[in-house]
Amino acid sequence: MDPLDRVVKPKTKRAKRFLEKREPKLNENTKNAMLIRGGNANLTVTAVLKDIYAVKKPFAVLYKKKNITRPFEDQTSLEFFSKKSDCSLFLFGSHNKKRPNNLIIGRMFDYHVLDMIELGVEKFVSLKDVKNSKCPEGTKPMLIFAGDVFDVNEEYRRLKSLLIDFFRGPTVPSIRLAGLEYVLHFTAADGKIYMRSYKVLLKKSGCKIPRIELEEMGPSLDLVMRRTHLASDDLYKLSLKQPKALKPKKKKNISHDVFGTTYGRIHMQKQDLSKLQTRKMKGLKKRPAEKLAEDGGATPKKSKSA
Repeated sequence: MDPLDRVVKPKTKRAKRFLEKREPKLNENTKNAMLIRGGNANLTVTAVLKDIYAVKKPFAVLYKKKNITRPFEDQTSLEFFSKKSDCSLFLFGSHNKKRPNNLIIGRMFDYHVLDMIELGVEKFVSLKDVKNSKCPEGTKPMLIFAGDVFDVNEEYRRLKSLLIDFFRGPTVPSIRLAGLEYVLHFTAADGKIYMRSYKVLLKKSGCKIPRIELEEMGPSLDLVMRRTHLASDDLYKLSLKQPKALKPKKKKNISHDVFGTTYGRIHMQKQDLSKLQTRKMKGLKKRPAEKLAEDGGATPKKSKSA
């Protein structure tokens, strides 16, 4: 039996809070990523992992020791580290003669590898090489994808989804203009993926809307796609399934027109308009002749008392 699969009863309040944090929730926590250094990683791959860790902090765990594993051949070690560190995203770096400067980016579903894509680093510019001001730790980036291949090719479409999952950061209900200060730009062209990161500078423009300038911040990567391990359609669909409590309830008898006006339909029982109470006015009072006609005959007059 796997020691991580056994039922653990907390003995302290701290342990109880730790286990409650890992329990399934309707709104899941921000996804954490583990960055793993392979057994034969060179200086370039190590620097890439450190820079991605700096971008991803505080939602990342960096394993500094070398881990001799091959994710495409054996995934048990990745699943073990995923359970241990409670991470659903991973980035594995390695280097060899057949696949130099190699990165494997992937994600987990129920602590099992869902999909992963192997990328080769052809050019790398680190954070230290760009002598500009940096964004503070934990800044939520704006993600931009350029290139039709991200929407046409299935492998590139899955890579786009994976990159969004990896870099999106926490979900926030609202954001201020000054918080939009970090851009990650991914361009797919000529069989390569170009990753660039910029700092957004808000300059004075003489009006309410500021003038925007982009300043390259680093890291900068030129990548090429190598091997892929994609989940089947059924498993991928299962991973996207949402709880019923999160699905919006359908509102009946409500419609909208082209102008956005909301119309509501109500259902009422048939009303008896003969008993409808109207405003009492002198002019609406029935005359004696009308009353006689309704009663069907004359009523005896009261005799005047002497």
